[in-house]
Amino acid sequence: MVFIRSLIFFLLQCMLTTLYGLIAILTFPFPPLIRYRIISGWALIILWLLRVLCNIRLEVRGAENIPQEPCIVLCKHQSAWETIALQKVFPPQVWVLKRELLWIPFFGWGLAMTSPIAIRRSNGREAVKQLLQQGKERLRQGFCVVIFPEGTRVPYGQRGKYKAGGALLAASSGAPTVPVAHNAGKLWGRKAFLKHPGVITMSIGAPIAAQGLTTEEINQRVETWIENEMQRLP
Repeated sequence: MVFIRSLIFFLLQCMLTTLYGLIAILTFPFPPLIRYRIISGWALIILWLLRVLCNIRLEVRGAENIPQEPCIVLCKHQSAWETIALQKVFPPQVWVLKRELLWIPFFGWGLAMTSPIAIRRSNGREAVKQLLQQGKERLRQGFCVVIFPEGTRVPYGQRGKYKAGGALLAASSGAPTVPVAHNAGKLWGRKAFLKHPGVITMSIGAPIAAQGLTTEEINQRVETWIENEMQRLP
């Protein structure tokens, strides 16, 4: 039954992504925030399909910690689920991602219309420069900036090395940093086809003010909070 439900979800997801890829292209004349609000409808429908077809539900803890002003969201990365759910939980946002994702037909086209910060990881110093420059610009436009500090999806129960890009942007811009933990990998694993029923808990930590902190201190506080919170999640 899990396989059949996952298959139906996958087919509908492909159809919906193709449709929204075309819709996204048509939003080109609109300002970035309006484009985002239209395109992010895709994520809301996907979450609805997950609940109806796969019986995967969302529980949010700490929603009161989301700042009123644009912030930097540093989130645990375990599956594709969090890239979808963050769009429902947080205000309008852009993501820091690898440039190659924009080349994927339909999905990448839609992604390109959401004003992402698309970097080439192998570029090193230039990628950091781009993150700082475009990250500050997106914050000024009213977007939150979502960064996965581990850089890649890490299997549930494991931890990756926390890179300092998000903390560097926080220290440079002065924007608050919000750490996010979740246990999505238990139900929708890294690169997994099967989606198992259950409740995914997303926990949002109190904002970390950048003032008076070094990049290393911000990064360490984020990592400590996320990894400790992972131990408390059901």
